[in-house]
Amino acid sequence: MTQNGLRWGVLGAGDIAKMQVSDMKRHGFDVVAVAARDLAKAQTWADEMGVPTAYGSYEELAADPDVDAIYVATVHPAHAAAATIALEGGKHVLVEKPFTMDAAEARAIVDLAAAKNLVILEAMWTRWLPHMVRIREILAEGLLGDVRTVLADHDQNIEHIPRMYDPALGGGALLDLGIYPVSFAWDVFGAPSSVTAHGTLTEAGVDRETAIILGYPSGAHAVLQTQMSGTGPNRAAIVGTDGRIEIESVWYNVVGFTRYDRAGQAVERFDEKVEGRGMHFQAAELERIVASGKLEGDILPPSQSVAIMETLDTVRGIIGVTYPS
Repeated sequence: MTQNGLRWGVLGAGDIAKMQVSDMKRHGFDVVAVAARDLAKAQTWADEMGVPTAYGSYEELAADPDVDAIYVATVHPAHAAAATIALEGGKHVLVEKPFTMDAAEARAIVDLAAAKNLVILEAMWTRWLPHMVRIREILAEGLLGDVRTVLADHDQNIEHIPRMYDPALGGGALLDLGIYPVSFAWDVFGAPSSVTAHGTLTEAGVDRETAIILGYPSGAHAVLQTQMSGTGPNRAAIVGTDGRIEIESVWYNVVGFTRYDRAGQAVERFDEKVEGRGMHFQAAELERIVASGKLEGDILPPSQSVAIMETLDTVRGIIGVTYPS
C-alpha cells in the first residue's frame, strides 16, 4: 500500500462511510472532514469517528481547501450528483458502488473527471483485496489453462430494509448485491458478448432475485446469482482446462482460496489476513493513481465502471426493472 498523503473528506454520514473510515484511520490515512445534508448528523458522525470537521452541505466540503479527495458514500441515486459536486470543487473522487444508477450517469461523471484532470474511481473494494490480487497473478501466469467458467453468487437476507423495496432508491438485489458477481466476471473475462437474465420482481417492481449468464466470444461464460430474500453459499469459482480456483465464503470479503490442478488435487492454498475489513486498499489505489500522475489504474479504470453499468442496464431491461430517474 502506498500513500500519497492526501487529505480525505467523506460525503455522506452513514454506516458504509463508518466502515470505510474505520479501515482508513486504522491504516494511517488522513480523514479530515465529513459532510451531510444535516449539520447535526454530520457533527455526531464526526465526533464518533474522530474526524475534526463537519459540514452541513456537500458544497462546503467540496470547497474546503484542506481536502484533496472525497469518498462518496450516499445512497445510490445521489452518487452522480455528489460526485459532480466533488469534481466541480476540484477533488479526486472515490465513489461507492454501484458507481451510479445507470450507464448514462456513469459516463457523465467520468467525462467530467477527465475534463477536470481528476481521478475518479469506483469503490469496488473487493478488487484490491489480497486474494483477488493473487488470483489475477494466477490467471496472468496461465496456471488454470484456458479459463472457461466463472461461478459466483451474492445472496443475503436483507429484505427487511425498507430501501430495498423502493425503486426511487435503487432498490432490489441487483445494484446492492448483484454488482459484486457482475464486477467479478468483468475482472476475469472483460466485456461479455451476450447477456441473459431471469428475475423475480417484487410488487414494487424491483428484483427480489436475479440469475445472469454472461457469454464471451471464446465460448466461455459466467453464471451469476443474486437475491435479497435468503442467504446463499456466497462462494465463487473460476474453472479452466488445467485447474480451478474455489474461493471461500464470503468470497468478496477478505477470505482464502484453494487452487486445484486438472486432476482435482489441491496445489495452492492462499489465506492472507488483513487488519480490518480491507476497505482501505481502494483508498490506497486512488492515492497511488494520483501519485503516478495518471488519471486511472489498470485494475478498475473508469471506462470499465461505465461498461459494468451498461451490463447492469441490459440485465434490468431484460427482467423489467426501471427506476424513476
